[in-house]
Amino acid sequence: MDDLATLTAGTTLLCGLLGVAGAQTYAAGRARHQSLVQRLAETEGSLPLTDGRRRFASVDRRLRGTRLGRGLELRLAATGLVITPGEFFVYTAGTAAGLWLIAQATLASFFGPIAAVVTVWGAFAFLNWQRQKRIERFINQLPELARILANATQAGLALRTALGLAADEMEAPAGEELAKVADKLAVGHSIDDALDELADRLPSRELVVLVTTLVLSNRAGGSVVSSLRNLTQTLEERKETRREVRTQLSQVTVTAYVVPLLGVGTLLLMDRVAAGSIERMTSSFWGQAAVVVAFGLYGIGFFLIRRMSKIAV
Repeated sequence: MDDLATLTAGTTLLCGLLGVAGAQTYAAGRARHQSLVQRLAETEGSLPLTDGRRRFASVDRRLRGTRLGRGLELRLAATGLVITPGEFFVYTAGTAAGLWLIAQATLASFFGPIAAVVTVWGAFAFLNWQRQKRIERFINQLPELARILANATQAGLALRTALGLAADEMEAPAGEELAKVADKLAVGHSIDDALDELADRLPSRELVVLVTTLVLSNRAGGSVVSSLRNLTQTLEERKETRREVRTQLSQVTVTAYVVPLLGVGTLLLMDRVAAGSIERMTSSFWGQAAVVVAFGLYGIGFFLIRRMSKIAV
């Protein structure tokens, strides 16, 4: 009887030890899996997984499997925003639905779909603005990048090593983008492919010139130091020219945004002065057509002003 009790206690203790060891092994394996997923996501240019999980994960997985989701993922990666395609889709859809209800309740039922469409357009316009802003910041860092690469190659470092050194020394966004290039090179990608992907992610004339110079020098083995030093001076001059052009066109840019806002403000003021006038106006076909034509003309004016004020430097 005593032997049976001892055997039972020993078996229970052994099972407990095996259970604890299994739980520790599972926790360690899960931590290594999350770390690997995060490194792969950062290598592919995706968003960093700060807490190991993101909101709306199921929506994000389904959206990434579509062409729209993959394009949205690339656009979000170019903006530098810490948000997944699923989160962007859910937030945009929720905001559009909320503004639909607000516009329908405060103005008229006709303005509900218009508010939703404007919300979706505004969300993608915000992404384009963030992307362009990141590109502008990257362009302003290109002279410093060319200078660092020239000094590194003159010191005898290989181009791969020089790119990694520049990624460590430079601030965002150049440091982050060069870190992605260095990660690509570390896993076996060629310099041509890694730099071409960088040029596709942040398109600009200055970056294309720099990438072309590096690729040609790497292939032909030419004097990359002198080429980079000449390019540094050229990029500095283009940087000053772009700043002067942007300053001269700032008033035109503000006008492009003020004119549509004045039209919308006039419409709201009219409804405030004569309560219910918007509802009565949009209750007929001709009133709805007049509103659509007015918004269309404001949109065309905005597009034309922005088009005329865009000067390629």
